[in-house]
Amino acid sequence: MSTPFYVSPQQAMADRAEYARKGIARGRSVVVLTYADGIVFVAENTSRALHKVSEIYDKIAFAAVGRYNEFENLRIGGVRYADLRGYTYDRADVTARGLANVYAQTLGTIFSSVGEKPYEVELIVAEVGRTSDDDQIYRLTPDGSVVDEKNYVVVGGNADSIGNYLGQRHRSGFSLTEAVKVAVDSLARDPNGGSPRTLTPDQLEVAVLDRQRFQQRKFKRILGGQLARLLDGDESAESEDSDDTDGTAKPAATPPGDSDQ
Repeated sequence: MSTPFYVSPQQAMADRAEYARKGIARGRSVVVLTYADGIVFVAENTSRALHKVSEIYDKIAFAAVGRYNEFENLRIGGVRYADLRGYTYDRADVTARGLANVYAQTLGTIFSSVGEKPYEVELIVAEVGRTSDDDQIYRLTPDGSVVDEKNYVVVGGNADSIGNYLGQRHRSGFSLTEAVKVAVDSLARDPNGGSPRTLTPDQLEVAVLDRQRFQQRKFKRILGGQLARLLDGDESAESEDSDDTDGTAKPAATPPGDSDQ
């Protein structure tokens, strides 16, 4: 009878973390950063149906990179958690911090389980506050760790080089136009020092949590002509809005979970 090959717990966890990290690095990056009136999400994504950025609840949004089927399951679970908590208690009891804790427990349990592989996902949960000081951004790694980020965060792809670029250029009080331009410029950079790419609106997924919206739901996608004008530096496009956050009309009584998928 052969002796089972021994792997120390520390090495097993390190191998699982490396496995998840490599899967996440293959995905295209998502940038989240604050601006004067809220939080903007910019992702390189050519699909109009498979979203990396979605609404969770009134003032809370979700962004992810990695395996779509895995982070989509987490997104749906987050919407159900938020709707149930808001219905059972109060809408104000649904917070980004509470949702991040739920995701952390789920990811941590999966990561430490020997019966299944770790999720190859990295998540961002953000909540817009009444003022910029109240904005919250949390990054969650595959092992369930939660990091409270300030001002900006990048996940997936060349996150380190993009993060360094944003760290040199982000400032408080950005207009939406300035924030989108900086985010797109950071995604277009060549990490090897070559010429930057040109990213068109068809290659981008952009959404905001806008604290100035009169609706209870602060999430809104920036699409088509409005996005093109923002990329061209037209600040008049910032004031455009619609009653519909994601292109599909919802009755007023419908719980505010994103139903794009």
